Parts: sequence; C-alpha cells; structure tokens
Amino acid sequence: MNRLPDWCLGSSRRVHYSIPMNGGRRLEETTTAQSPVLDLNGMGRLGDALARWEEKFVFVFGGIPGEQVEVELLRQRRRYVAARVTEVLRPSPQRASPPCPYFGDCTGCQWQHIDYPYQLALKQEAVRDALARVGGFDSAPVLDVLPAAERYGYRNHARFTVGPDGALGFVNRETRRFVLVERCLIMHPRINEALAKLQGRCGETTQLSIRYGVNTDDYLIQPALKNPEVPLPTGQKRYTEALKGHRFHIASPSFFQVNTRQAEVVVDLIREGLQLAGTEFLVDAYTGVGTFAVLLAPYVKRVVAVEDSTAAVEDAQSNAVDMENVQFILGKAEEMLLALEKRPDVVILDPPRKGCHPAALDALKRIKPARMVYVSCDPTTLARDLERLCADAFHLLSVQPVDMFPQTHHVECVAFLGASV
Repeated sequence: MNRLPDWCLGSSRRVHYSIPMNGGRRLEETTTAQSPVLDLNGMGRLGDALARWEEKFVFVFGGIPGEQVEVELLRQRRRYVAARVTEVLRPSPQRASPPCPYFGDCTGCQWQHIDYPYQLALKQEAVRDALARVGGFDSAPVLDVLPAAERYGYRNHARFTVGPDGALGFVNRETRRFVLVERCLIMHPRINEALAKLQGRCGETTQLSIRYGVNTDDYLIQPALKNPEVPLPTGQKRYTEALKGHRFHIASPSFFQVNTRQAEVVVDLIREGLQLAGTEFLVDAYTGVGTFAVLLAPYVKRVVAVEDSTAAVEDAQSNAVDMENVQFILGKAEEMLLALEKRPDVVILDPPRKGCHPAALDALKRIKPARMVYVSCDPTTLARDLERLCADAFHLLSVQPVDMFPQTHHVECVAFLGASV
C-alpha cells in the first residue's frame, strides 16, 4: 500500500485532515455514481472513517474502520470526497444504535454509532498518533482515557443556529443544511427545557447561546431578545456555576468547560498528579475565570494567574475574593512569564484550542519551572507545543486523556512535564 500524503495521513492508522466549512462542489455536479460500496480502513481526525474511491480519499460520516458500507457522496473537494453511510453491509462489532433522531443530519455528534468503550480506545489512539506524528514522541506515556460518568446530557453550553421562522437547530458541516432540533441528547436537560420554550421565537437573531450552571441552576441566554413571546429572561451579562463546592462567576464572553462533572475530575487529577506540599509558587498561565488558580490555591503557598481577557480577569478576581495568596494579572502569558520576579515551582497551561504562543513556550524554557501541567482539548496542538518544550528543557512524564466530550471525537488531555536536569 502506498504511503498516504502528509496532508491526509500521518501514519497508517489515523488520518489528519481539515474540512473547510464552505466551498467545494456537490457530487451530483461531477459524477453519476451516487452510492458506491466502500471498505473502511481508518479513522479521520474529525471523527469520520476513511476509504478510497476513484483515486480519492473519502471521509465517511457514520462509519467504523473494518466495515463495508454503502454511502451517499455529499461533496467533492480538490483532494477528497465527503460522504455518509446509508447502509452497513459488514458491520463492526463495535457498532451501536444511535439514540438521537438527528444523528447524521446533524454532525455535532460524530460517534453515537460507536460502542462507548471503543470510543475511548479511539481517543487514546488519536492522542498517541498525534504525539508520534506531530511531536515525535514514538513511545509517549499515554494512559487509558478516563471515561465520563454521564455519556449523554452532560453539556452545559449550547450554541444554536437560528433558521427559518425563528427555529433553533444546528448546521450540517458538509451539506450546510439547517437541522431543526427539538431536543439535543448531549445537552443538559435544563438546556433542553429552555430550548423548548424558545423554539420558533428567535427570528430576531442568527445565533443563540444558552449556558447553564449545573450545580447552581443559573442561566445565561444571549443575545437579549425583544420578542414579547419569549418566556425566559435573556441578555444576562454573566451566570454562576460551582466546582468542588466553590462558586464561580462567568461573564458571557468568558470560557468555561462545557462538562462540569469532568472539569471537577480534571481539577482532582492535576492536584493529585502534582503532589503539592503547600509550599509551592504556582503560576496559572491561561487562567480564564480562575478555575485552577482558585481551586488549587489552598494547596500551595502562592498563586499568580495570568489572563489577557479583561472580562475573564474581572470574573476571576470576584471568584477569588478573600483568597489572600492569589494574584491575577491582566496580560499575555508570553510577556508576563518573563516579568515574574521569582521562578515558579509549578506552571499550569490551559490555552485555547490553537495552543500556546511560541514566545510563551520560549519563556517557559527560560524560567524552567520544576513541574508543569499542560491541559489541552486538541491533541495536535498539544503535540506541537510539547515537542518544543521537550526539545531541551523538559521531559514528558505522562499524558492522561479525559473524556470531556462523549459521543464526539474530541478529547481533553492533561500532560505532566518535569524539568530536564
């Protein structure tokens, strides 16, 4: 078998690709073969299975490696074709029956058709592959994925597209078709209650966000709606959530983990993994609303937390009220790390999906804390940044994947690093 091109596949086991949100041509414009039978032989980065058809790579929504399926060809790109399963001719033993009536039309969940233990195995393999292919870690210490106790109903944040007549739903990433949704199975039940009350009443906007405090029963619905038929308050500037018994204020533009229960698991994992003695100087370099800074402050001597969002820093300061050992700094991590008056013992990194700024990684190599934790929702950018950090300053101790997003291909990772001697 010929080696697959770098844009598509980094190893013989897993595909690396990116689907543009717009553009491309519908298959009916280019071919009359609408329902080919394909043998699936890999899994793609966005959760689609992989096949070959007429010298092109085909990414198949709803497939599992090892299956033979009949597919509907959706859209042709320059280098690949997007498709979805219409009939399974030779099923995988890991195949499950998707409980959601929108599965396939809505692409928000990619893996409802895969048995949950196999979802975890695929995510572990995705992390291993990214670390090897992008980071050069051929034998990375990737642990088994920590499963989620709640496999449905876990999301505390929904972003709905507003369709015709104020309908709420999602947009298929390939066909770009709007799918009206009456109930989303991965959303918390209280979000679905709000969805039912707002359905068909949101025509004055194009997007609607509902955030819910699982442990506080507090809501945030944005934007503010003027329709007198809307039965719920909207336009709130912030809402509250509680983690590990501590209450957090979260402004509408601020980031917060979408899975409250698994966020608490990550906090415990970091605290136990660092084996904090109470004497450490800890820096939380991308603190957001201060989640790690606040919850780890009782276990260290001092915390300095850095964030470049004004709204998030305001939230963080209110979340740490009366905590005398926590200081919040408004600024960019790459600048503030070099401005520290003392070398930290521990640094926590929880950057956006795009990863750390290269200057921040260089700053970390200069100040060289004894221990670091890197929290990431993207194995590819994690691997890229770990390669730079571990080239000459740190060594990778372990990577613990956490299933923050069941029924999807996404995975959270907590990587522990130590300073090289």
